[in-house]
Amino acid sequence: MDDGVDPLVMGVRDRWEDQGLHGDPWPFLAICSVGRLNQLLKKALDLELKRLDLSRTGYFLLTTLALTVHGRARLSTLGRILMMHPTTVKLTVDQLEAAGLAGRTRHPRDRRATLVEITDAGRARANEVSLALESPGGALAAFGGMHRELFEALQPARLAAGDVELLNPAGERGRRLHDG
Repeated sequence: MDDGVDPLVMGVRDRWEDQGLHGDPWPFLAICSVGRLNQLLKKALDLELKRLDLSRTGYFLLTTLALTVHGRARLSTLGRILMMHPTTVKLTVDQLEAAGLAGRTRHPRDRRATLVEITDAGRARANEVSLALESPGGALAAFGGMHRELFEALQPARLAAGDVELLNPAGERGRRLHDG
């Protein structure tokens, strides 16, 4: 794409009306673009995570725990924040626990609840991944530091589609997740 022309866009726009399709091609193009970007990001992320012996789900869970006030959260809270089935959360915690990256503890006030807590090794691994994702020689190097711009461009569409900012439900600046 030396000339700056996106072949996906040009091919669809050139053929849309010619093929008898009604309406604008933009909804289709937006969905295709986000889907393709998602696949490319997952591929790059998985490459880095494999090198660091961590699953994508494990990375999301560890980083979420690292963002909590005390480094711990209920299993149910993690499932809700990460939009994961409870069984997936439990299986991922099992893997992280076996690797020494997280542990389970009883909730101090609710005997029915189990808390998952990040270990020092888990926090170190989450930091290792974060630095690898920013590395100029890493799998995400093609994005050349566009991470913030990408997030800010996608956030309005995500929120308009009904996604919620679970880590900051009241819209308070600087508030961190507190659960347990």
